[in-house]
Amino acid sequence: MKKITQIFLLLAFVINFTGCKSEKKENTTTIDTKPKSTAAYSLKEATNEINFTAYKTTEKIPVGGQFKKVNIISGGEGNSINEAVNNTEFSIPVSSIFTKDSSRDYKIKKFFFGVMDETKLLSGKLTIENDSIGYANIKMNGVTEKVPFKYTITNNTFAMKATMNVTNWNATKALASLNKICEALHTGSDGVSKTWSEVELNITSKF
Repeated sequence: MKKITQIFLLLAFVINFTGCKSEKKENTTTIDTKPKSTAAYSLKEATNEINFTAYKTTEKIPVGGQFKKVNIISGGEGNSINEAVNNTEFSIPVSSIFTKDSSRDYKIKKFFFGVMDETKLLSGKLTIENDSIGYANIKMNGVTEKVPFKYTITNNTFAMKATMNVTNWNATKALASLNKICEALHTGSDGVSKTWSEVELNITSKF
């Protein structure tokens, strides 16, 4: 009789222990209730490419590059591509610069952006004015300036082109710093070392 009682107590303990384990597992289960976007177009989900072309030497030899990362801070969604782009706020880490030359990337980050104030990020806001033009308010070196752009929309791809003159952001010192460290590489056949202040932007978003 005593053995039977012990067996029942052991079974009761096992059942109780198993029940506790199941209950604990159930309590740690989480359900993702984060609302998902119902917008037809989203810049966060689009394939975004930010390409630029800078120039060196008197002959104005192009040097291409891109920023590999862009963060959408606000907006970026809509029922049309124009609506998704309009009023979008963004930031671009300068650390994401890529020119297919690691030495050049280092020099641009250290001797150009590194000379500026508060420029770990380029930030701004996009505004669409009509079916072909808009502008971006871009902050760099602690200065915010307006950059007009032209754009097209073809096969769900938004493509914009613009020109920045970095001197408008009080970046003359930074430009001189970059030209000094790249003096030999930026010297043309005329013996003059030159880094142009104009930078062409070509940005696409494929939805």
